[in-house]
Amino acid sequence: MDPMNTVSEVLNHLKSKGYTVDFNLAEGYLVDPNNDLRVHPDEFEVDHHYRFEGTSDPGDEAIVYAISSPKHGVKGTLVNGYGIYSEEMADAMVRTLAEKAQRSATQGRDTATAEKVNVATPQRPEGTRYLDAPMVTMDLLALRKQIKEEPAWHTSDRNSITLLKSEGLRILLLALQPGAQLKEHTAPGPISVQVVEGHVTFHTEQQTAELTEGQMVSLHAGIPHSVTAREESVFLLTIATPLAKNR
Repeated sequence: MDPMNTVSEVLNHLKSKGYTVDFNLAEGYLVDPNNDLRVHPDEFEVDHHYRFEGTSDPGDEAIVYAISSPKHGVKGTLVNGYGIYSEEMADAMVRTLAEKAQRSATQGRDTATAEKVNVATPQRPEGTRYLDAPMVTMDLLALRKQIKEEPAWHTSDRNSITLLKSEGLRILLLALQPGAQLKEHTAPGPISVQVVEGHVTFHTEQQTAELTEGQMVSLHAGIPHSVTAREESVFLLTIATPLAKNR
């Protein structure tokens, strides 16, 4: 079978395999909107999952889950698209999906991908870089070079690579063309921005910081902020994501 490089290709493939229900994510359960069927965590399994890393912006990321519920006799899909700061990632149901997907991969039932390894994409066809493990090493010099050699860098005003995605912590390397901006937004947890190359302006309503190579800034959760590249710039973004509360 030819590689599936987009979310729509995966959804069409899964539909042909009988995953016809379009599940929605609710508080504590999945729901089939066509008949208001509620499927609770102990009533479904994740058969396969497909992770798509954004080609030019972390906000393009998504995970497609192939879900089956023998109890209810249904099979369907759930697309969890999220941006850098999505609070959905702290939801208990998202954690449940990730745990079930990892269990499926460990047991060898999920042949689509492993939860802790990035999926091959047209931009990054190797698909062998670990996103989570007991210890993850990162070669920032090599990654900085890679990020500027990929097509997205030459066809848009930015590019990014997710370096780590674990429970409670996320690290991304972002490159911005001169004048490119991450528009004002907030984060659900504390963040830090460390400039690897270039010059960026980090702006909040109360303060503005001009950051050049070797400088960094930290910010508490919930404060609106923006980042503007004054010249070609690369920076490391670290995000502390809130953990789901026990329910």
